[in-house]
Amino acid sequence: MKIILKETLKNLGAQGDIVNVKDGYANNFLFPKGFAIMATSSNIKMHEENNRQGALKRAKMKNDAESISERLKEITLTIGMKAGSNDKIFGSVTPLQISQVLKTKGFDIDRRKIELVGDIKTLGTYSAIVNLHRDVAVKIAVEVVAE
Repeated sequence: MKIILKETLKNLGAQGDIVNVKDGYANNFLFPKGFAIMATSSNIKMHEENNRQGALKRAKMKNDAESISERLKEITLTIGMKAGSNDKIFGSVTPLQISQVLKTKGFDIDRRKIELVGDIKTLGTYSAIVNLHRDVAVKIAVEVVAE
């Protein structure tokens, strides 16, 4: 079944994409949750018109994301965690913690836009990917130190 996504869904597509999915997935999950609409001819025409009208808005959002990514490239985040023997920390560093540290630095980035490259369970320097826009992602350095 062809559908038009109303929201960006990981592993499926971005907002506004027209994708093929199985009927059950669309009828039982995507439609009831409001994540998608059926791709009928009238909905496709409305979607194309909205794309034409939203082109300038999307270009501005991309430019804003690129300017933020330039500022983020220069930053190294330092997160203090309680550590035990062998530099092993209690718990692990999560995207929520990274988001909170970014907020203290003046960047309001949602935790769902932050992907960790690997599990952060020991002291050291790691990297995380911040997805600011569909086409703009920046890799930032995260340093975990003992409190």
